[in-house]
Amino acid sequence: MITSEPVGAWFWEPAPVARASEDGTPRAALDLLTDVGDTLVALGLVTGEGTASIVLRERRAVTVPRYEIRDVPVGPGDGFGPGVTDAVGRAADVGLLPGRLLTLSLKQAGEWSEAGVGRRAEKLFSVRIDVWGEGAVVLALAAYADAWLTLDLRERPQPEVAAENAPRLAAALRRISELTGSEVDPGDPTRHARPTTVGFADLLVEGAEYEDSWGTFEVPARWKRLMGMLPAPSEGQDFASTTDRPVRYARVRRGERVLGYLWASVGDEAAGYEPRTAAGDAAFEAGVPWLLGLRAERLRGAGALRAWQGLLGGSHSGPEGSAVDTEEHEAASLDALAERSARY
Repeated sequence: MITSEPVGAWFWEPAPVARASEDGTPRAALDLLTDVGDTLVALGLVTGEGTASIVLRERRAVTVPRYEIRDVPVGPGDGFGPGVTDAVGRAADVGLLPGRLLTLSLKQAGEWSEAGVGRRAEKLFSVRIDVWGEGAVVLALAAYADAWLTLDLRERPQPEVAAENAPRLAAALRRISELTGSEVDPGDPTRHARPTTVGFADLLVEGAEYEDSWGTFEVPARWKRLMGMLPAPSEGQDFASTTDRPVRYARVRRGERVLGYLWASVGDEAAGYEPRTAAGDAAFEAGVPWLLGLRAERLRGAGALRAWQGLLGGSHSGPEGSAVDTEEHEAASLDALAERSARY
C-alpha cells in the first residue's frame, strides 16, 4: 500500500562543512544528492525519475524563502540537468550565510515487487539534504510504502513481500552510511511502522502500534489534504465524504495513467474522489476540479448519484488536465475503493 505521508525515515549527519558560505557548498550538496539517488537506482529501488526542489531560507523566517524553485522534473540517466544545476548556482549567488538554511530535496519514482511482479509508485522515496550556514549537514531518506513490512498497513501478514523488498532497503541504508561516513539514525516510530538501522522492525514479532493504521490515519489525512486544496471554504456545500453503502466509481485519467476514482454512494447522499496514491502528487491535484464539479452540482440541487453521473465523460484541458471515464464500476464499500486506490 502506498501512503501520502512517510511510513518511515532515516537520518545521517555527514561531516560539517568548514566554510558553508563558500560558493562550492551548494554544489557539493547537489553532488551528495546525486550520489544518494544513484545508489537507490543501482539497487533497483527507484527509476531515476522524479522532481527536485531547492529552497534557501532564513532560519528566523522559514515561511518566506530568499530563493526557491520547486518540482523541477528529472529523468533517468541525465543527472539533474541544467534546470536544477542552474537553480543551485542561483541559490549560491544569494549566499549560504550563517543563519540561513539550504534545502535540496528529491521525490523519486520507484518500484517494488510482489510475487515477482513489479509495482510502481511515482513517489516511493524522498531524499532531503539540509545545509546550515554554520556548517551542519543532515541527510534524510523517507519511504512511502509498506512493501518492506512483514504486516501491511491493515495488519495483514505479508512476509513474502517483505522478503522480496526489505533486503534492498537494508542495502541502501548501509551504502548511504558508507557514502556519508556516518551512522544511520532511524527516525521516530510513525503511525505505521518502526524504523531500524536495517529497515523496519518485524511487526510479526513486535506487533503494529496502531490497529489498521491505513484506515485510521492515512484515509483521513488524504481527505484533509484534498479539502485544503480547494479554493474556497466547503462547509455545507459538499456531499458527505463517508458512507456505509456500496459506491459506484469511474476512473479519472490523464492519458492512459489512472490518477484516481470519482465516486458516489448507492442509496445516500455521499460522493467524492479517492486519489490513487501510486500516481503521486498528481493524484491529489487531479481531484480538485472534480470535487468542485460535485460541489457545483449539489448547489444546483442534484443528488449525489445524479451529480456523479453528470460528470462522467467530462474533461479538463491543459497540461495538468484529466478526464473521467464513462465506464461505471461498483465497489462493495467506500473502504474497499479507498484500499484499491492505495494499491493499484
